[in-house]
Amino acid sequence: MGAHVEVTDLVTQMKAAEEAFVLATVVRTVSVTAAKAGAKAIIRPDGSIVAGWIGGGCAKGAVLKAAREALADGEPRMVSVQPENLLADLGVKPGDTREGVRFASNMCPSKGTMDIFVEPVLPHPSLVILGASPVALSLATQARRLGYHVTFAAPASDLTAEPDAHVIVDGFEPRHLNNARRFVVVSTQGKGDEAALKQALAIEAGYHAFVGSKRKMAALRDKLAASGLDPAAIDRVRAPAGLDLGAITPEEIAMSILAEITIERRRGQRDRGAAASPGLPKAVRRRR
Repeated sequence: MGAHVEVTDLVTQMKAAEEAFVLATVVRTVSVTAAKAGAKAIIRPDGSIVAGWIGGGCAKGAVLKAAREALADGEPRMVSVQPENLLADLGVKPGDTREGVRFASNMCPSKGTMDIFVEPVLPHPSLVILGASPVALSLATQARRLGYHVTFAAPASDLTAEPDAHVIVDGFEPRHLNNARRFVVVSTQGKGDEAALKQALAIEAGYHAFVGSKRKMAALRDKLAASGLDPAAIDRVRAPAGLDLGAITPEEIAMSILAEITIERRRGQRDRGAAASPGLPKAVRRRR
C-alpha cells in the first residue's frame, strides 16, 4: 500500500510539473511472478524507475523498451512477458507484435507470465504566441480550453487586454517553455513582425506560422535572410496561418489556426488508435 501511495503521489506531482514519464502497470500474472497484478512503476525518459516496482530483470528490459517508444509517439502499449514455450504455442517470437500486444521472452526460472500496460504521460502540448493582436488573444483563450500550455509573449505596452495564458512574457523572448511538442504562432499585426519572427524561429518546434499574407511574409523573408537566418527555416513558416475556412473575425481566424495545429498534432495517431487500445487484446485474453 505504501508503494502504491508513493506512486500515486508522484504521478500527481510530475503531472503538475509538466514532466514526461511512463506509468507501467501489471494488469495480469500467471504462475509465479515477482510482481502481482496492480503493481505500478514510474519510468522517466532516461529509463530510470523513480517509484514503484513491476518485477525484476525478467520484465524490465521489455518494459523499458516499450516505455521509450511510448514516450516517442505518445501511444500506450501492452507488453506480454512469457516463457518461450508459451510464445511458441501462440506462434509468436520475442519482439513480435500481435493485435496491439508486444511479446517478450521470460528467461527467468519462474517461467511465469506478466502482462504490463505501458502508458505515456506527456506534458500538455505547448503553444507559444508572439504578438498582442486580437487574433493572438483569441488564440490563447481557445487553446487553453483545448488543453494547451499557452505562453504569450508581447510587449506589455501593446496589450489591450489580459491574455488567457499560463505564462505571460513582456517582449518577444519566451521563457519557461515546457518540454513538450511545441507550436509557435506569430500574430503581431504589424507591430514588431521581424523581431517576433526572429524569436519564433529560435524556438525548436514542429510548427511555425505567421498571421499575415504571403506577400507580407515574402517581404519579411528577405529581411530575415539578410539578417543571417537560415532561408530553409524561414520557408517552413506557414503564412498565412490556419486552414482556409473563409475566416473573417479574430475568433474565426484563431479557430482556423487551431484546426491546422490539430492536424499537425494528431497526424498518424488515428491510424494507431485501435492498436493502442488499453483493453486486453484477444492474444492475451485467450490465455485466461
